[in-house]
Amino acid sequence: MNGFGRKNGTGTVKPASRPNFGIARPMKEPASGSREKRPESDPLTPGGPGAAGSEPHQAPAVNDALSRLAERANAADESVAEIGGFEASVHRIKEQVLPRLLERVDPEAASTLSKEELSEEFRPIIMEVLTELKITLNRREQFALEKVLIDELLGFGPLEELLQDPDVTDIMVNGPDQTYVERKGKLQLAPIRFRDEQHLFQIAQRIVNQVGRRVDQTTPLADARLKDGSRVNVIVPPLSLRGTAISIRKFSEKPITLDMLMGFGSMDDKMCTALKIAGACRMNVVISGGTGSGKTTMLNALSKMIDPGERVLTIEDAAELRLQQPHWLPLETRPPNLEGQGEITIGDLVKNALRMRPDRIILGEIRGAECFDLLAAMNTGHDGSMCTLHANSPRECLGRMENMIMMGDIKIPKEAISRQIAESVDLIVQVKRLRDGSRRTTNITEVIGMEGDVIVTQELFKFEYLDEDEEGKIIGEFRSSGLRPYTLEKARQFGFDQAYLEACL
Repeated sequence: MNGFGRKNGTGTVKPASRPNFGIARPMKEPASGSREKRPESDPLTPGGPGAAGSEPHQAPAVNDALSRLAERANAADESVAEIGGFEASVHRIKEQVLPRLLERVDPEAASTLSKEELSEEFRPIIMEVLTELKITLNRREQFALEKVLIDELLGFGPLEELLQDPDVTDIMVNGPDQTYVERKGKLQLAPIRFRDEQHLFQIAQRIVNQVGRRVDQTTPLADARLKDGSRVNVIVPPLSLRGTAISIRKFSEKPITLDMLMGFGSMDDKMCTALKIAGACRMNVVISGGTGSGKTTMLNALSKMIDPGERVLTIEDAAELRLQQPHWLPLETRPPNLEGQGEITIGDLVKNALRMRPDRIILGEIRGAECFDLLAAMNTGHDGSMCTLHANSPRECLGRMENMIMMGDIKIPKEAISRQIAESVDLIVQVKRLRDGSRRTTNITEVIGMEGDVIVTQELFKFEYLDEDEEGKIIGEFRSSGLRPYTLEKARQFGFDQAYLEACL
């Protein structure tokens, strides 16, 4: 009996036709795009699970995956940063010098000086205190001690070192003994520590007081920003059980452009060209993505393409957008006071912005019923408006917009809401942070209109995952769908139709 279940020379297959089946050899790589699948249960299938020689190819991958799981399960807890060596010695000396230094310094006078001036004034006083304590320091230790003391008095204490590090993009303080930072998309434990909970709480108050906000047990949540535009969120006990928690999202000092994002690998040249034209042709754009995926960075980069002659208003809870335009007016919401009065919401600011003769209205992030006010602005003469929101895909983004409008007190049917969205939004740009820490523009999708009670979309570009290399970096490619863009008419009005069509095809 042969390998096909028939006796040699019998059945419909003639002996002369047997060579057509080919010679059975172990399979190598399956052809890409081949849909044929051999039965997994057949032990005689060459190269199948039961074939000889197949286990050595599969076992290393399985063993490697299991060993990584075991390593993660047995990993030791290293959640507390250890400060040692030079930093530890400077930290100990600071604890001794600081109380005596405060006795000799007038805090009000010190607050009027810059850090450089304060350093010059402090130097002789620090030397005097060190002499009293009978502590001898070399030149390097003196400079380090001066910096730490000035950071403590005028800056944000141990956080100053992380704020000045250009590689750090996120700072997460989880109580006085644990601080994590994000570098190149990966979280790492930072070698800093606060004296105690009171020390950390004082620094949190110093941050929020700079922007006229407050944080205490009656108002344990606060959003603020630093002078460089970095976004800060503070939550204190009793809501935070491990002590005061501070989350800081840093932004690049140098404005990021779409060309720079293309250089970082976030998109290819055709996607970059399409987004440039979308920004210049006053298309209504919604940027969708998860937390930390780069939505605000994308919005700042898109703003570079806005005509300098246009008046742009930005509305945010905590102002973090830094548009690259001369005629730009940022607006910020206001929380309620102690009596629960005086709150100004994003919806209030959007309604007021319509009376300020804007060409474009840009919302930092929409979370609720203000979505309807933005849609009303988009189709009442404010083309080119933009916003960001949290969603995992363009289709989910549309669903979230519908849900946010229905969360409000607006009594209109769902079909009317869907039609309003379809008529207002032109493009949805989906950004995502992949598991290797890289940030990619994964979809650019057009909103075409309505078909029944469903919003119809058309995908122009998509990022397709292919593989990952030995270092864990994800390999993929950006692909154009090759479809004629529905928004081509808007591009034609600004003279970019040919370039837009070539980029999308």
